[in-house]
Amino acid sequence: MADEDDNDNAGKKKGKDVSPLALDEIEEDTRGKKSDPADDAWDDPPADIPDKPRSAQDLEAVYDIPVRVSAVLGKSSMQVNELLKLGRGAVVELDRKVGEAIDIYVNDRLVARGEVVVVDDRLGITMTEIIKTQQK
Repeated sequence: MADEDDNDNAGKKKGKDVSPLALDEIEEDTRGKKSDPADDAWDDPPADIPDKPRSAQDLEAVYDIPVRVSAVLGKSSMQVNELLKLGRGAVVELDRKVGEAIDIYVNDRLVARGEVVVVDDRLGITMTEIIKTQQK
């Protein structure tokens, strides 16, 4: 009996014994296969949370949250020494062509493309394409 206690204590110090079956399951997991079907339950959203709001009233809680909307005409990159040489009247060439759609960002996320319009004496944008992205 003392030998069994010594063996149990030795096993606890060295770690848990792993059966060959358990090793096969670990190898399957490392190859991207799931060994436990219960793990699949987390891939789907809970049933009590709707995928999309059904009406405008469902969105009422988020109406007052401020967001930052940006319209990007184009982009350019340059070295700091080139940037320092810029002065009044300098022209910076952008990566877009005349008439090409501009990017519309909401909180730094691309959500649409559009065109520049004039509204009274101000510039505005009109959305011509909504960008749908996959959510993870």
